[in-house]
Formats: sequence, structure tokens, C-alpha cells
Amino acid sequence: MPSPVADIPAAAADIAAAHFAAKLAFETDCSDVQAAFASGKVDFVLLDVRSPTLFAQSHIPGAINLPHGKMTAHRMSAWPADTLFVVYCAGPHCNGADKAALRLSRLGLSVKLMIGGMTGWADEGFTFEQGVPAAA
Repeated sequence: MPSPVADIPAAAADIAAAHFAAKLAFETDCSDVQAAFASGKVDFVLLDVRSPTLFAQSHIPGAINLPHGKMTAHRMSAWPADTLFVVYCAGPHCNGADKAALRLSRLGLSVKLMIGGMTGWADEGFTFEQGVPAAA
């Protein structure tokens, strides 16, 4: 009798590869975002989709605060059409980033969800910023 893990057989390797490649097309993680900022190879816009109050209290360095309800075609036209957006919210208990990703994709924009959000960032031991960055 197999274990509960092996009771349902694993997918064939080619099917598993397609599944995980597709999954990674939708998401990234805190470690990859932090590594991009640390290396200076930031080819995406990091959006914190929480409220301005929560953003001012603490946010990921390099993030821009843009709650999902403020993501309109007009607002998003401030960036080139081929911009990749990475969205995050409080963490796995929050679906604000999912709502933002849905809104951006419906606007025809490229988007990935940063899994873990603020909780994942803290779990990785990465630092936060406070306050609101000065406008560029």
C-alpha cells in the first residue's frame, strides 16, 4: 500500500515541466525580486497594492504604492505598454495582489504575482522601508 504522497502517481515529466513552466509565468518570489534589486537588474515595476497608510508604515524597498482600485487604463499608461509589473500585498492571507494581477491583465498588461507578499519578504529576512518615497 503506497503512502498518501504516492497514492496518486506523479505526472509524467513532460506534463510536470509544462505545468511548472506555466506556473512560473504567473508568479515570482521574494528572493528573486530582492536579487533583482540587489544586482541592479530591475526589469519590472514593483507595485505594493495595499493602502497608502499601510505602505507608509512599511513596504518593500523600490516598491511603488498603487492600490488595485486605482489601476485604470489612464493611470497605467504612465508606463510603456511592454512593462512587466510585479504585484504584492500583505501576504498569503490577502487577495489584493490577485485582484491587482487580474485588473492589470484585463488591461492587457504583463503581470506577475510576488508570492508571499510582505509576510514572505519578512520570512526571508529582508528589510523594509517606512514613509513615502519622494516623487521623482
